Amino acid sequence: MTHATVIAARHTGTGHTATLDMAALAGRVALSAIFILSGFSKLADPAGTIGYIQSVGLPMPQVAFLAAVVVEIIGGFALIAGFRTRFVAAALATFSVVTAFGFHAELSDQNQFIHFFKNIAMAGGLLQILAFGGGRLSFDARRS
Repeated sequence: MTHATVIAARHTGTGHTATLDMAALAGRVALSAIFILSGFSKLADPAGTIGYIQSVGLPMPQVAFLAAVVVEIIGGFALIAGFRTRFVAAALATFSVVTAFGFHAELSDQNQFIHFFKNIAMAGGLLQILAFGGGRLSFDARRS
């Protein structure tokens, strides 16, 4: 049982960790879904994605495209598995904040406003995972 699980069980008054472990897994899956779907979406339209990256003025858009696909797909699956959970959560949180400011900072546009704060909210959830780990239903828990 991880330190975070013990604290959470103590604060809920239940003492039951199975529900908390399932909640941690469900949270990792829910946060990962957007990254995995976005990564595969980029793969489905590389020219469109590279064009969008070019439109915001990033250098080496092909490299940025490949980096984004790798971060989103591999990071998403690693987060679900709970493999190097804290590191992956930190990387995805950083990616979310960077993309918020790099691609969605036109806050006068309602759509961009929503995307900006969606990215910030995702980073917040990922920081919770960074702080408390992946829970007992993770590869990390099996390694320790």
